[in-house]
Parts: sequence; C-alpha cells; structure tokens
Amino acid sequence: MKEGPHISIKPEAIFTLNGFPVTNSLFSAAIVLVVFLVISVLYWIESKRKNKSMFFYLVTFALRSTYMFFKSVFGDKINYFYPLVGTFFFFILFHNWFGLLPGVGSILVPAVGEHGHEMAPLLRGDTTDLNTTFSLALISILFSQYVGVKHLGLIGYLKKFINLKSPIAFFTGIMETISEFSKVISFSFRLFGNIFAGEVIITIMALLVPVLASFPFLLFEVFIGLIQALVFSMLSAVFFSMAMEKAH
Repeated sequence: MKEGPHISIKPEAIFTLNGFPVTNSLFSAAIVLVVFLVISVLYWIESKRKNKSMFFYLVTFALRSTYMFFKSVFGDKINYFYPLVGTFFFFILFHNWFGLLPGVGSILVPAVGEHGHEMAPLLRGDTTDLNTTFSLALISILFSQYVGVKHLGLIGYLKKFINLKSPIAFFTGIMETISEFSKVISFSFRLFGNIFAGEVIITIMALLVPVLASFPFLLFEVFIGLIQALVFSMLSAVFFSMAMEKAH
C-alpha cells in the first residue's frame, strides 16, 4: 500500500548521540550552521585578498543592505544592535530557504522512539520546529528587557510596568506587563505557523498536480521565507528601540 505524505507538527528523533535524541530539525540546523560558518570563513579569507571575487561582493551587498535598513531604526546605535538583529535575519532566512531544498522532507529514515518502524524525514526545516521559534522569540524579548534596564536603569524601566500615579496608569502598566509575555507567544507562533504551513502546501500541491505546476508555490515560499526573516528581525529591532524609551 502506498504511503501518504508525512506531515508532523512535532519533529522526530532520527538517531541518538550518547543517549541524546537528535531530531530531524536539529540535524538540519547543524547543517545550516556549518554552511553559515563556511560562508563566514570564506568571506573573511576573501576580504584579505587584493582581487575580490563575486562571492565577496554579494555577501558585502547583503550585509551593507541589511545594515542600512536597520540603521533607520537604531540610528547611531546601529553598531551595538546590528550583530544580533543581523544574525536573526540571516539565521532565519537560511533555515527558511533550507527547508525548500529538494530532499528536505522527502528523504525518509526509520524514526527513533516508541514506534521505531515508522518512517520520518531525515531533514526538516528548523523554523518549522516550535522549539526553535520559541527560543528565538525568548532571546529577542529577554534582550529587550536587558536593553531597557541598561539604558533607563532598573527603576526607570520598571516605571513602564508599575505606575501608581492614577488608576489609568496602573491599568496601563498591567497591560504592558501582559504584552511583554504575549510577545514571546505571538513571535514564536507567527514564524512557525507561516513557514510550517508553507511547506505543507508545497507538499500537498506536489501530490495533487504535476511537478511544474507546483513551481510557482515554491517561488512564493522563497519570497515568504525572506519576508518572515525580515519581519522577525525588524520587530525585534522595534522592540529594542521601544525598550530604551522612557515611560510617559
């Protein structure tokens, strides 16, 4: 009997490493990390040469474009924040596009666990794992708290959430506190939902229609992957900037 498409919200463990289960999304993340490091090393080597290659200018263009984009938010503080927001952008972008490569999600191996006879994808886009998107959201929100305390002081930053001057100010502070917690949830589910849904659509369309007919959906997901990386990093930049503003 022919098996249907394998779609699972939860990542599957494909092997264990000293008793630690390695999921297909974690395995994909390791591959993307290696590629990221290789590109970084090659770019550093190219920067030392007199005759630069096209690869050097392409990477320089990408870095300079994102740098100037985020500079519109941070202004003269861009050098402090760009390493993090730039890493957010390229990290998410690489993982989003990696999940669209041929073989990702289609190469099946036996899964490790209670149902070892079941087959699971060897590779899975890491941003389709809620653990990854939740971790990224948590890093972003925690760093915004750090930025707020650093620039406003602990007392000055807490005034945004605890204000007893009037009932309205007190209620507003409660809403601000709830908002800080809700950002983690909205951040993580927004990225996870968009990328996971896109890969599911491509999988279903590839089964329902001929191969070439699903190609426009693949191009659309390439665009969506770029937009989602930009949205996440841009919202993080806005949150960092807002954390430095004094309470009114």
